Amino acid sequence: MQEDFLHYIWKYKAFSLKSLKTTRGEDVIIKSLGEHNLNAGPDFFNGQLIIDNQLWAGNLEIHIKSSDWYLHNHENDKAYDNVILHIVWEHDTEIFRKDNSEIPTLELKHYVDKSLLNNYQKLIQSKSWINCETDFPVVVDFLLNNWLERMYIDRLENKSERIKTLLDASNNDWEAVLFKILLKNFGLKVNGESFLSLASSFDFYLIRKLQNDVLDIEALLFGQANLLDGDIQDVYFLDLKKRYQFLQQKFRLNNQGVLRVHFFRLRPPNFPSIRFSQFANLYALEQNLFSKVISLKTKEDYYKLFTKSVTNFWETHYTFSKISRKTNKALTKSFIDLLIINTIIPIKFSYAKSQGKSIDDDLFKLIKQIKMEKNSIVSKFQDLKKMEKNALNSQALLQLKQHFCDKNKCLQCAIGNSLITKN
Repeated sequence: MQEDFLHYIWKYKAFSLKSLKTTRGEDVIIKSLGEHNLNAGPDFFNGQLIIDNQLWAGNLEIHIKSSDWYLHNHENDKAYDNVILHIVWEHDTEIFRKDNSEIPTLELKHYVDKSLLNNYQKLIQSKSWINCETDFPVVVDFLLNNWLERMYIDRLENKSERIKTLLDASNNDWEAVLFKILLKNFGLKVNGESFLSLASSFDFYLIRKLQNDVLDIEALLFGQANLLDGDIQDVYFLDLKKRYQFLQQKFRLNNQGVLRVHFFRLRPPNFPSIRFSQFANLYALEQNLFSKVISLKTKEDYYKLFTKSVTNFWETHYTFSKISRKTNKALTKSFIDLLIINTIIPIKFSYAKSQGKSIDDDLFKLIKQIKMEKNSIVSKFQDLKKMEKNALNSQALLQLKQHFCDKNKCLQCAIGNSLITKN
C-alpha cells in the first residue's frame, strides 16, 4: 500500500460514500473533498464535511497508518492545526491536536472495493518492462490515442521550458534561440551537448555579421570546436585557420567552455565536420531563418528549406586529413525529419505559446506526416500493441515511458487508471 493510492482513492471518490463513519462511530458526510495539495502541508486543502451533524471546513491529511501522524511530527507543525479529518488505511492509534482535542479518523479500508485494491496491487507489483505490459495490448484504442496525444503535448511543454530558458538568456531573440537548438540537434545524441556548448560560446550577432560568407561561418564553427589546431598543409584548411585567427582576435572569441566533439562510433555522414559544413551552408543561404520556420507548414516545405549540402572540399572528405570518394552530402529527408521533430515543432509551439495562442492543428498534421522514430522503447511498445507509425506516437511513447512507466506513476496515467478501475 502507498499513500499515492490513498490520495487517488480520495480524490476520485473511488470508495463507497454510503454510511461513512469515523473510528469513533460518528457519521461522516462529504460536502467537498478539498483541493489536492502537491506541495508541503496537508494533503487536501479546504475540505467540507459534516461530522456527527456538525459542518466542518478545513484541511485533510492522509496516511497509511494513524501513527504516521506522529512519525512525521505533524503534532509539532502549525500547518496541521486545522486538519478536520485524518484519513488512513489502517487505524492503530488516536491522534490529537496541540490543544489535546482528538482529530476524527476515517479508516478507508472498510469502504474500498476489493477488486480496486487487487487491480492496483497487481499493477504496481509487476516486475515486467512496464507495469501494465500484460494488459497493454487490450487497452481501448480511443483511450490510448487520446492519452498519447496528451503525452505528446506534455513533451512539447517540457521542451518549451528549455526553450524559454534559452530565450531568457538571449534577451528574447528567437533567431538566436533557433540557432542554438538547431545546432544542438545537428549534433544528434552523441554531439548534441557539444554543439550546444559551441553555439553558446559566442553571441549570435556574430552569425548575422558573417552570414554572407559561408567560409567565415565554417571557420567560426570549426575553430570554436578546436578542429583547426592540426598541422595540415591544405589550402582549404589553412584558409579556415587564417579566417578563424582573424575572427578570434577581432571578436575576442573564447572556446574554453566548448565540449569536445566526437567522431568515434559515428557513421561518416554524421561526423561533426560534415554537420558543421551543412549547417554553415544553411545559414549562408537562408536569411531570417526563424521567420521562414514559423511561416512554413508542410513537410515538403521544410525539405526544400533544409536540403542544403556541404562546401566543395567536403564532397570528397569526411575529415581534413583523408580524401574519400566523392558523394552527395546534402541533408537527407530522414535527418530533416529529426529536425522537424526536435527543433521545428517545439520552437513553433513555444513561439505560439509566447504569443498567447493555442496549439495549431497544423502542428499535429505535420508531426503525423513524419515516420515513427526507431528506438528500443518505441519498438517494444509496438511489439505489445500495433499503433500508427507516426512521430507523434513515437514521441508520446517516449514521454509515457520516461515520465510515467519508469516512475511507477500508474495512478496518474489514463491507461493505469482504466486498468485499476476495471471490474
